[in-house]
Amino acid sequence: MTKKAWGGRFEAQPEAWVDAFNASIHFDQTLIDEDIEGSIAHATMLAHQQILTQDECTTIIQGLKAIQKDFHDGNIQFQDALEDIHLNIEHELIQRIGSVGGKLHTGRSRNDQVATDMHLYTKKEVQHIIAALQKFQKTIIDLAKHHVETIMPGYTHQQRAQPISFAHHIMTYFWMLERDKNRFQDALKRIDISPLGAAALSGTTYPIDRFETQRLLGFAAVYENSLDAVSDRDYIVETLHAISLTMVHLSRFAEEIIFWSSEEAQFITLSDTFSTGSSIMPQKKNPDMAELIRGKVGRTTGHLMSLLMTLKGLPLAYNKDMQEDKEGLFDAIHTLKGALHIFEGMLKSMHVNTERLSETTEKDFSNATELADYLVMKDVPFREAHEIVGKIVLWSIQNHTFLLDVPLEVYQQHHNAIDQDVYTYLRPSEAVKRRKSYGSTGQKAVKHQISVAESLI
Repeated sequence: MTKKAWGGRFEAQPEAWVDAFNASIHFDQTLIDEDIEGSIAHATMLAHQQILTQDECTTIIQGLKAIQKDFHDGNIQFQDALEDIHLNIEHELIQRIGSVGGKLHTGRSRNDQVATDMHLYTKKEVQHIIAALQKFQKTIIDLAKHHVETIMPGYTHQQRAQPISFAHHIMTYFWMLERDKNRFQDALKRIDISPLGAAALSGTTYPIDRFETQRLLGFAAVYENSLDAVSDRDYIVETLHAISLTMVHLSRFAEEIIFWSSEEAQFITLSDTFSTGSSIMPQKKNPDMAELIRGKVGRTTGHLMSLLMTLKGLPLAYNKDMQEDKEGLFDAIHTLKGALHIFEGMLKSMHVNTERLSETTEKDFSNATELADYLVMKDVPFREAHEIVGKIVLWSIQNHTFLLDVPLEVYQQHHNAIDQDVYTYLRPSEAVKRRKSYGSTGQKAVKHQISVAESLI
């Protein structure tokens, strides 16, 4: 039976099934690189503080690096009985280099060790997410540049509302992702703090130098309070929140992709690479990747809620409940990175059916507001213009036609201010062109928006 690192005061050992329930090694081995990095920094500091000799430090570091290499080469099998990544590495180190390996843990606890690992891991992964967000934003910009002049129906309440630029529509997601990116960047301020040296909860009597390990590990600061250092999981909650909100934004975009690619809309055609078929219906081409992204929001939001519930009643300082902070974070990060990669490829490879989009804006009533504005331009009060246009729309529906096809005499029956120029005014392309306010859908405004977006990448 494996000897427990904490077993000195115990008369009995846990049974194997208890060890399996208690163990986290099956998921926290994800942290091996961070654990090795933290241990090397700790050993280096201990040698500088003359708590270890330089020879002991060198032997420990060489042993740690050998363990890391063997793990990545698939030559190490970790044990449930040793609970976690920290004790598995320590056990392996002592097996390889002897009792000097037991000196590595001087002046630290698993409590500050795991906190350090999680700060290092979260910092690294958040930086990767920020880079992936920027890459996806660039894809959106590139697509928008090609479709500034493409006109599509804009919607409210899932009903056709007004004609807009396709570029303007998809650039909305650029700005959502920009806010997401900013949230991750802001979270880094709380992530980039070193808890190493806080030990179990109260610090240590050894003459350690926390600022040296901070510098060696590349952290921006150290925790000022040792209790806070080992019990803080705010940065994980914050990261999960940012992930959840980003996934919500991707889900909204995915929902539009799903509708746009439908037979009813035919606004876009998805690449076969990002679609699947049916096992029974040969004609089907399903937007499964978009649907999966939409579906995975449930799990990322669930991980956020789970950690909040885990933390809500915990007293200071460390509690075993905190072992539950890892699997959700690991999965949420993996899910978001995968979704961003899939969405980038889906957008790059899809075809925008510009003719179909143009056709839809000419065969609907999304230019009705233009007719109201036209009447206002003719000095008709807006409320009166609104009612007149409503009646014209009703007449059009009853007569199975659209505003561009309404005869001039019918228009003039509703108001004599309407003249031949109304047909030019009602063209969707002209309607979009007239929107010149800052941030609007007009082509000039959209080009400026894209220019601003490019400056942020």
